[in-house]
Amino acid sequence: MLELYGEKLNSHLIIGTAKYPSLNILKEAIITSNTSIVTVALRRLSPEKKEKNQFWETIKNLNVRILPNTSGCYNAKNAVETALLARELFATNWIKLEIFGDSYTLQPNPFELLKATEELIRNDFCVFPYMTDDLILAKELINLGCEVLMPWGSPIGSGKGIINPYHLKIMRDRFPKIKIIIDAGIGAPSDAAFAMELGMDAVLLNSAIAQAFEPIQMAKAFSLAVECGRLAYQSGIMPESDLANASSPTHGVPFYHV
Repeated sequence: MLELYGEKLNSHLIIGTAKYPSLNILKEAIITSNTSIVTVALRRLSPEKKEKNQFWETIKNLNVRILPNTSGCYNAKNAVETALLARELFATNWIKLEIFGDSYTLQPNPFELLKATEELIRNDFCVFPYMTDDLILAKELINLGCEVLMPWGSPIGSGKGIINPYHLKIMRDRFPKIKIIIDAGIGAPSDAAFAMELGMDAVLLNSAIAQAFEPIQMAKAFSLAVECGRLAYQSGIMPESDLANASSPTHGVPFYHV
């Protein structure tokens, strides 16, 4: 089981709720994925609209943990204000903290992220920080009290997968007790499996399911991929070798050496 801030969850897959072709497809994708957590962008919702009320009713009836996020914020002040509103609306102190620093790549701003994290933890939030794969930033966030890190695999919605596995592996090795969730850039189920094979604790994705030709089938594919990658990591993946190693016994076999 996945344990985040003292809460045990059945799935290592977290999915977003945006960009789906229809509300019904979103609902079926969530069910098929077996996820325990869905993320919701508070800033893009207008509670007074009827269709948004239908959205809320659908999500609430699925019995999944809601992880609100601060998507769309570009500074610590706005992110903290959004988090406070989310806590009041959803009755949860969990917050996925997103503060963008660049509108083209949506790369997180590490300086504003640290400022917002410090204030939110001081206000009893459990912070899930969306960050780059920077080791020093990871150390600072942990020092502030984060028990979870959410480094990107690649830019949000790019579908490029894991572009810097070396940094993620170093982060995993350096912080074995911290939960690490890959957030952003996942395109194919194989990307999710690879992230789990690196030792990540979970994978968060949205567009890879929502924008698939068959989102419900893709949700199932990602569910299986995350499970397979996790099992592979726990089983111990064989080390790579630059030379061939015959799997058949060589005793008694004549060799011709050139």
